[in-house]
This record gives sequence, structure tokens and C-alpha cells, in this order.
Amino acid sequence: MRQVPNIAGLGLVLFFAAFPLVYTGGNYDYVMHVLITGFFYAILASSWSMLAGYAGQFSFGHMAFMGIGAYGAALFSHYFYLTSAPTGTCTEVAFFGNWLVIKNAIGVTSTTLTQDCLQQAIAGWGDSVQVWRMPVLLGIVLGTVAGGLAGLLVGLLVLRLRAAYLALFTLGFSEIIKAVISAEIDITRGQAGMVLPALFDNGVVILGTEFSRTDKIPPYYAMFFLLLLCLLILTWLARSRFGLFVRALREDADAAAALGVNTTRYKVFVFTITTAMAASAGAVQAHYIQIVTPNMLFLLQMSLVVAMAVIGGVENFVAAALGAIFLQIMLELMRTSFSIGGVAVDMTVWRLVFFGVLLMVVLRFFRNGLIAPLIDYFARAGMAEETIAKRAAGAGETQP
Repeated sequence: MRQVPNIAGLGLVLFFAAFPLVYTGGNYDYVMHVLITGFFYAILASSWSMLAGYAGQFSFGHMAFMGIGAYGAALFSHYFYLTSAPTGTCTEVAFFGNWLVIKNAIGVTSTTLTQDCLQQAIAGWGDSVQVWRMPVLLGIVLGTVAGGLAGLLVGLLVLRLRAAYLALFTLGFSEIIKAVISAEIDITRGQAGMVLPALFDNGVVILGTEFSRTDKIPPYYAMFFLLLLCLLILTWLARSRFGLFVRALREDADAAAALGVNTTRYKVFVFTITTAMAASAGAVQAHYIQIVTPNMLFLLQMSLVVAMAVIGGVENFVAAALGAIFLQIMLELMRTSFSIGGVAVDMTVWRLVFFGVLLMVVLRFFRNGLIAPLIDYFARAGMAEETIAKRAAGAGETQP
């Protein structure tokens, strides 16, 4: 019985790994998009579950760090290029026989050719000079690092706060990030958003099969394997000495500190790791959808991530990830409107009502979510009987 969660988990991994290769429905691209988005939310929900469920740090700035990762990748791809000759108009430095070019910030303008320094140079060069975009993978790595560093700085500043104070600070931080992105139109293009290259802009060959930049299979597996990587890291952390200390902080930080645990260090570490995961998800998602806007930082998005984690099971990051995938699929299935007795029901609105009702029911009657208790039930099956048997055997051995 105890192996049921492991067997079920392996089965789910194999199912999602094989799904794009066996599904042949006419709505293939739509279904793949829903699953990719589900994996994206699963990374956010599972990393937030580690932060809130394991460490007891209720942060409402998780989407802000996701946005930092997304905009970090977007700014890198938008402003940095390699050229085989200097432009003479942009900021540039020699770089291994070529030139690293940093474009000027011109914001939202209809006169791109006359104001964009690189476009001016390209117009003069014609086909005589090569221009290369920076690698997408490098942008994702930099976006992840940016999110992790931001998490480190915020953690050092605020993780001495507790409960409502930490939640309010991170909520304010998220609103500040959104306001800055919206206001710095010259750099971020504000509400107009920034366009990014596709995740696999030049296509990719997988096992001898060539996929174009618009195919769904490569980004599907990219987000899926990123989710698996995050879950593996979280599992390793949870089962290590680090996980033991983090859970001790959640139960009683003062008692843990009295026993010699450096509470601030472990709080900052778990905050940095989880924010870096959120940033990596944001960077990959940004290249997948190919545009980023401040709208991705709305409080509603953060509420959705928290609700997904709570419904799955906030104290189990695997359950939180499964809850995110399940709810993303259900929310999409519930978009279909219908009529009852001649009364039209617009499910684009009512689906969120049902979602809210489900959340309230879970909070009232299932304090640890819907999926986590099932995992715990099978994982602990037979433990009581085994413990009693061991105690009886030990008692029998001690008798003269």
C-alpha cells in the first residue's frame, strides 16, 4: 500500500510524457496549450507550497518574482545583440571578435527605424554585416538568476517579519514591481508589453523529427521537464536536514532558535530557492507566449496560485502541483456555456464562482486540501500495525 503514491506518481509522469505523442484530437494545439499553462502554474504552486506549507512563510509576492524572471528574459532578448561589426550608434563592446550591442531605450514609438540605433545601423549595412539574437536559454538563465537575487535581497530585508507583516510587505513589493514596469515605458514599453522570440525560434530536432517554432511539443516538454526538475529539487530539500530545520521553523521558530537553528539563514535560503523557481517558470512562459505585460502581476493571478496550492494541499508540494494542473484543466473545461430552461449560463463568469465555492469548501472541511490526504493515507498505510508489531517484538526480547 505504501508504494501506491510512488507508483501513481510514476504513472502520471509516464502519462504526461507520452500524451503529446498519442493524442490526436482536432483541438490538439489548444489541449497542449492548456497543459503547458497547467505545468507553469504547477511550478508556481509547488514552489509556493514549499515556502508557505513547509517553511510557514506566507508570501504574496510570488508572482512578482515570476514577473522579474519573465521581464529579465524579455529585456535581455530585446536589448542585447551580437554583431560582426560595430554600429557606431549603440552602446557596444568588443566580444571575442564580434561586438556586444546594447540597444537604446525608445519605449513605444512608431518611428522605430529613425530612433532605434541598431535598426539605423542595419539599414546602412544592408547584408554585409551579421546580426545575432542572444540565446534564449541564456535569457532564461539570467531571468532565473535575477528572480533568485531579488528573492535573496527581499528575504534579507523582511524575513525577520512574521505572519501578516511578511504577507503585507510582499504584497506591497508585488504592487511596486507592477507599478515600476508600467511606469518605465521607455524601457519596458509599459502596458504595450514586450515581444520575445519563441522558445525555439529556429525550430528544433527531437529524435530525428523536426519541429517548427510554432509546434507545441517542444515547449510542452520544456515546461514539463522544468516542473520535474523543480519537484526533484524540492523533494531533495524536503528529505534533507534542511527540510527538517525548515519544518521546525514552521512549527515553532523560537524553539528552533533556542536549539541552535539559524532561523534567518534557513528562511532566506528557502525564500531564494522558491523565488528562483518562480522566476524560471516566468522566463520559460514568457518565451512560450512571446509577450509579457504588467497584467501578469495582477493580484488575481497570485490568488489563483495560492488557491491551487490550498486545494491540492499546501503542506505537500507534489499535491499542490497536481492541484494546479487539475484546476487549470477544469477551469478550461468549464468555459463552455450552456442553457437551463431557456436561461443562458455564461460559464466564462460562473466558472470562477464555482472555483471560489470549491475553495471555501476545502478550507472549511479539508484543511490540508483534496490530494495531500490521499497521498498521506497510502504513504502511512500499515504504519500503525508495523509500529505495534515492532514494540511487541522488542518487549518479547527484553523478557527473561
